[in-house]
Amino acid sequence: MWLDNWNRWQRTSLKSFISLFLVVVSLSIAIAACSPGNSGSAAGRKELTLVSYAVTRAAYKNIIPLFAEYWREKTGQTVTFGQSYGGSGSQTRAVINGLEADIVALALAADTMQIQDAGLIKPGWEKKTPNGDGIVHSSVGVIVTREGNPKNIQNWDDLARDDVKVITANPKTSGGARWNYMALWGKVIKTGGTEAQAEDFVTKVYANVPVLARDSREATDAFFVQRQGDALINYENEVILAKQQGQNLPYVVPDINISIDSPIAIVDSYVDRQGNREVAEAFVEFLFTPQAQREFAKVGFRPVIPEVVAEFSDNYPKISTLFTIKDFGGWNQVSPKFFADGGIFDAIQANIARP
Repeated sequence: MWLDNWNRWQRTSLKSFISLFLVVVSLSIAIAACSPGNSGSAAGRKELTLVSYAVTRAAYKNIIPLFAEYWREKTGQTVTFGQSYGGSGSQTRAVINGLEADIVALALAADTMQIQDAGLIKPGWEKKTPNGDGIVHSSVGVIVTREGNPKNIQNWDDLARDDVKVITANPKTSGGARWNYMALWGKVIKTGGTEAQAEDFVTKVYANVPVLARDSREATDAFFVQRQGDALINYENEVILAKQQGQNLPYVVPDINISIDSPIAIVDSYVDRQGNREVAEAFVEFLFTPQAQREFAKVGFRPVIPEVVAEFSDNYPKISTLFTIKDFGGWNQVSPKFFADGGIFDAIQANIARP
């Protein structure tokens, strides 16, 4: 579980170095533990390193053995995995700083694009996946309420009410929180509103946030541990997984929502250095099979292939107005417009008088 807290150790360059060292050591130990003789280049055995964000662990726990069996039957080779899970932004920085991942499965394409910008992933990685867009599973935004929903919160509009306190992370420091922000913004734009109206609505919601958490984990702690706020903006997959783990959280799924699309990509520089391209590409393709997509769906992620979407249609309510980040120009345009220094979110914060 210490890898899940990786993002908390990135506050200083010294801490970043120590954390990266520990991750590399941990991965080495993990690989050694599951690889007899520790010789991945030996005939008959391959070793892949998967770097992902924390909540995907439950899915990959089941998918990896399925792929290993598939690969053994197909090639006769044994494939083992070093795995690292943590905050998506922290994992992104770790890979850029030298964590040699063969495959990255991050929370948002903007993080994958940072690795591309660092020269480790070749442009066009999205088109190399079977569905042609790089998205391996998705989710939607939800509003978690207090037990019994005493404030009768039913949709995004209720978060702008004067009597509601909202908990969410700061989209300037949390990649995941940018989905929350864009869900609010898109709610206005996709119902015919102007950008000025969207900015006004988002300003009202963030004015109801007593303290902006640095990341999603801090936001969750503020809501559940510190009992702050009436509503927590979260993701559908997280509340479904929490329910499977014994936490039955009350929540609503707004019918105007954003598709929280999570990409998968091969890290070209590292995979070629390790001689793992063939098996890495096979693993990525395997993730789009019904077999793997069902495992994602079982732990809360919305599948992306029609066959499995139909199988799990009762589990995931259809969203009447579902939009994507591409509706706003993609992360290449969204990130600088909203979240760069001097961007729209900075203007919103400047208009909010906090105590």
